[in-house]
Amino acid sequence: MLHPTALVHPDAQLGENVTLGPYAVIEGAARIGDGCEIQAHAIIGAHVTMGENNVIGYGAVIGGDPQDLGFHSSIRSEVRIGNGNKIREYCTLHRGSTEGSATVVGDRCFLMAGAHLAHNVQLADEVILANNVLLGGYAQVQDRVFIGGGCVFHQHVRVGKLAICQGASAFSKDVPPYSLAAERNAVAGLNVVGMRRAGLQAAARAEIKEAFALLYRRGMNTAQALKAAGQAQWSPEARLFFDFVAGSKKRGICALLRTAQATAAEG
Repeated sequence: MLHPTALVHPDAQLGENVTLGPYAVIEGAARIGDGCEIQAHAIIGAHVTMGENNVIGYGAVIGGDPQDLGFHSSIRSEVRIGNGNKIREYCTLHRGSTEGSATVVGDRCFLMAGAHLAHNVQLADEVILANNVLLGGYAQVQDRVFIGGGCVFHQHVRVGKLAICQGASAFSKDVPPYSLAAERNAVAGLNVVGMRRAGLQAAARAEIKEAFALLYRRGMNTAQALKAAGQAQWSPEARLFFDFVAGSKKRGICALLRTAQATAAEG
C-alpha cells in the first residue's frame, strides 16, 4: 500500500491500510489513521494528526507553517483532521500560529481543488468548500455549510450552520446560519433547499423565516432586533440564529443584499 518512492519519517505513525502514492511525503511525527489515502506528491507535515478514511489529493500540502510574519518555526501547533474527509488536489492547510493552537477540520468535509485554510481555521462537520475558496486566519465555518468556488473570507469571519455562499463572493462580516450569502458582505435570503435537505421540519423553517424577517425586514438595527427576539419564544433552530447574531461582536453581520447595494451606490 506504500509506493516505493514515498518518503516516511521514522517518527511518523501510520494506521492500518494506509495508502501512500508516488512521491508522497510524511514528515516528522505526523499521525495518520486507518484507511487513509495520501495521493501522489502530497505532503503531510510533522504537526498533523489525521483520523480514519481520509483522502488527501495530489499535491496537497497539509500542516505547513502559517503565512504570518510573526510566526517562528519553533512554535508547537497543529493541524487536526477528523474522519471521512476528502481534501482534493493542491489544497493547503496551515497549522496554528500560536503555541498549542490548531487548524481543525471536522468529519465528512469535502474541500475541492485549491482550497486554502489559513492558520487557526475551524471547520465543523460536513462542510463543502468548492474550488479555490480562501479562508483567512481564525475563520470559523459551522456544520453543513456550502461555500461556492472562488469565495474569499477575511480573518476571524464566522459562517453559520447550513449557510450557502455564492461563488466569487467576498466576506469580511459574519454570515448568519441558514442564510444565502452573496456578492460582498450581503445575504439575499434563506437557504431553503439546504434546510429541507437537512431535515428541518416545516414549523422550524417557518420560525427561521420569521427570525430572518425580524432581523432584516422590520426596519430595526441588530440591537433592536435582538431585543425584540428576546421577548418571544423560539424553537432551538431559530434561537441558534439569534445566538449567532448576538455573538458577532468582532466582525458584525452581513447586510441584506439590497441594503448593501444601496450603501455601495451612495459611497
